[in-house]
Amino acid sequence: MVPDPCPPAQEIRVLNGGLQLPELRDGPGYVDKLETTSFGYPSLSHWCVWIEPDPEGSVAGNRWLKRWAGAVDAALNSWSEVIPVTRVAESERAHVLVFRKRPPLRQLASGWRASNGRSLLKIVEVRREMAIQLEPRVKVMVSPELRASVLQSAALHELGHAFGLWGHSDHVGDAMAVSQGAVPVLILSARDKLTLQWVRSQSNNFEQRD
Repeated sequence: MVPDPCPPAQEIRVLNGGLQLPELRDGPGYVDKLETTSFGYPSLSHWCVWIEPDPEGSVAGNRWLKRWAGAVDAALNSWSEVIPVTRVAESERAHVLVFRKRPPLRQLASGWRASNGRSLLKIVEVRREMAIQLEPRVKVMVSPELRASVLQSAALHELGHAFGLWGHSDHVGDAMAVSQGAVPVLILSARDKLTLQWVRSQSNNFEQRD
């Protein structure tokens, strides 16, 4: 029997600690811009993703919900071409949870600022199938109030954070650019892929799945 890649969590305990300032590292892409944690880069060999379902099956009759779902699906498909991802129907099976929600305003030195998406990381100790393991757990919010291309670009960017790219590129052509250019980025760049590959090659204290 093939092992379940996304067994449900029976118990979750949130640990202290989170992202730390980028380390001075040489590597491809924008590795030097990435934050890490005291447990290493928050990366897993296999990711389980839950996406907020449409309320009572209403996507088919609501073009706004349909647009959001289609954009998030397209973004997830882009990442699944380069890393192992399983989409799950139950949130207790997931490492990454994607919500159809406008993120709260962010306070900056220049004042309050709205954003198209937000990703929040917690480090958790999880019991799955009687085994206890350390995992990153990420809440992703993608605003539904965007045009389709911006929606997909925002989802692509926020999922990049969720899958371990906790930092930003200075190149506007990268999915993880610090800000979008005139044309939303809808596909992963070579720099995005190289940076992610490097992160996944680093040892950490998180549970690794084959």
